[in-house]
Amino acid sequence: MGEPLPSPIPPQDEPQQAALHTPISEHPVHKVFLGPSGLRAGWRLLLYLAVVATMYLLVGAVVYYLPELGIRGVRIDLIVEIGRLVFVVGIPTLLMARIEGRPIGCYGLPGRSAFGKLFWAGAAWGLAALTVLMLCMHWAGVFDFGSVVLHGGRLIKFAAFWAFLFLLVGLQEELLVRGYPQHVLTEALGFWPAAVVGSLAFGGIHFWNPGENWIGLAGAALIGLFFCLTLRRTGNLWFAVGFHASWDWGESFLYSVPDSGAKSPGHLLSSSFHGSPWLTGGSVGPEGSVFLFLVIALIWVAFDRMYRQAKYC
Repeated sequence: MGEPLPSPIPPQDEPQQAALHTPISEHPVHKVFLGPSGLRAGWRLLLYLAVVATMYLLVGAVVYYLPELGIRGVRIDLIVEIGRLVFVVGIPTLLMARIEGRPIGCYGLPGRSAFGKLFWAGAAWGLAALTVLMLCMHWAGVFDFGSVVLHGGRLIKFAAFWAFLFLLVGLQEELLVRGYPQHVLTEALGFWPAAVVGSLAFGGIHFWNPGENWIGLAGAALIGLFFCLTLRRTGNLWFAVGFHASWDWGESFLYSVPDSGAKSPGHLLSSSFHGSPWLTGGSVGPEGSVFLFLVIALIWVAFDRMYRQAKYC
């Protein structure tokens, strides 16, 4: 009999060879970054936030030099909101849509529903909710509507200007917080845990507003959670955008009160507050009043009764 043939792979080399032939999908580093559907949700969210932060700094740098170009006042407000919508929100969302291979409408603002009945329903709800809040404060004796101080062309000009600006704000903030972040966190955590995280972040963003207090921060978080309910029940963010825009417009122009601590020029009324800051909201405005929690509870119950079916998964 001849000599036995040598083994093609020495026994002591088996672990090394096994390691070299481990499929990439099973590599530990691969598992940290990739899941069954590609890049994991946490890394996608971090990428989105990194692009948002970069764009925010770039827009801020541009805005810093606007006064030197002779651009001041409300024109800066308009440029800031357009810049934030296009660069801070639009570009990061488009980037993630390309990475995930989805149409951008999947993140809450489908074009086919743009400014349709949900948007106008939301606008009506927002103005009605704010009116209830202002009436509660008036009946409590801490708010006076005053008299009309704008007339004619100036009234129309400022009403239209603030409507357009707050439409930009509504689009920007809803897509920024409840657009892609809500989508990717829902994939990782489920809808309502993601909604809580996003709403806390939305409340936290208001921390840097002038004159903000803890009631205003809590109110912003709860309003954010209500907007998540509208997303869940309508399937998109158009109701929330309409509500958000009309609420801000009602505060800044119609009722002429501070909006998150800032009072805007070109407002309709000579309204005024007097009394306890707990009731008036103090430097924050109506969003810092304890009456806000009553209004949020009322609109939550009413919306839950009228829109019963979940359409966002």
